Order: sequence, then C-alpha cells, then structure tokens
Amino acid sequence: MLNKYARAFFTRVLTPFAAFLIRRGVSPDTVTFIGTAGVVAGALVFYPRGEFFWGTVVITLFVFSDLVDGNMARQLGRSSRWGAFLDSTLDRVADGAIFGGFALWYAGSGDDNILCAVSLFCLASGQVVSYTKARGEAIGLPVAVNGLVERAERLVISLVAAGFAGLHKFGVPGIDVLLPVALWIVAVGSLVTLVQRVVTVRREAEEADQEAANETPQESETAS
Repeated sequence: MLNKYARAFFTRVLTPFAAFLIRRGVSPDTVTFIGTAGVVAGALVFYPRGEFFWGTVVITLFVFSDLVDGNMARQLGRSSRWGAFLDSTLDRVADGAIFGGFALWYAGSGDDNILCAVSLFCLASGQVVSYTKARGEAIGLPVAVNGLVERAERLVISLVAAGFAGLHKFGVPGIDVLLPVALWIVAVGSLVTLVQRVVTVRREAEEADQEAANETPQESETAS
C-alpha cells in the first residue's frame, strides 16, 4: 500500500527538487551514495546512544534520496540496470544500519538482550525477504505476491516509532515503549512476508516445471 500510494505522492512532490539537482550537474548515483551515507550516519551515530528522535530526523532527511535518484534517472532518460542494482544494494546497507543501530543500543545502554535479538532478527529477515524476491526473479519467476510487511512498511513503522520514542528524553512519559512494540510488529510481519514469498515461489516453480514437462513431449513429437 505504501509503495503504491505514498511513493507516487512523494515522487510528484520531489520532482522539482530532482530537476534542480540535474540543472546543477548532480548525478543520480551521487544522490544514491549521499543518501545512503546520511542514513548510515544517522543510524549508527545516534541510535546506539539512545538519541532516537534526532537519529530519526537525520535519517528521514536522507531516506528520500531513494525517490530522488530514481526521479532524476527518469528525467534524464538514464534508467539502467547498474542504477537499479546500485540502488537496491545500498538500500540493504541502509536497512542494516538502522536495525543494527537499534541492536547496538539494546546490547549496550538499553540493556535488553531480547530486544537486541529482535532487532537482529528484523535486520536479517529484511535482507532475506529481499533476497527471496530477487532470487525468484533471477530464475525466471514473477514472484507475484504483495507481502504483509515490505521495505516501505518496515521503515515507516520503525522510524515513526523510534522518532516518537525519542521524545521520552524530552520528558514525554511512557512513550519509549513504542519502539519495542514496533520492532516486534516488524519482526512478526517480516516472518509472515518471508513465508508468503517462499510459498509463492514454490507454487510458481512447480507450475513452471509442470509447463516445461508438458511442452517436452510435444516438442519430441514435432521433431519426429
């Protein structure tokens, strides 16, 4: 849902900014690298210290680069396999930094081994969810499934919760519980999404294998 509606909205909003960067000679790849560096810095500098509000502010400022670089590429007519590969690869780096930052907090000053483990599960499951789709498509399958919690949902749930949880340091009582709740939601949702994709790939693979098996006798008859 977020990929379909929110992405379309922000793409329209950010189009003038993308055009401005193009006029200044900035390349889409540069925006991709800067955006990822900003997200990684925001996550690994602020989150391990428990500065969830300011960390989320920094990350939010840079996370929109994921929309800007693609917008720039389309305006330039330069959409390419390399750009798609770079964007997808650095997305994984950014996601790893965010959940890694949570894990470092709970392993250190946050002093909660269970939530540290949940954060690491969110990190790992997010990577595997992305891999299942990429691997399924690489072997020629459509992987036609909309998972319960995909990347956009993982980021929005986690970052919104972290941002509000950070208000605890400004004197807002009880609000720090939002981050643990969000991490559990993302963990469970990611697991469901992973199962959805694995089941879909298995079904599509069996259908493709059956079609191939049915075509083979026909080809043999034609050859004879």
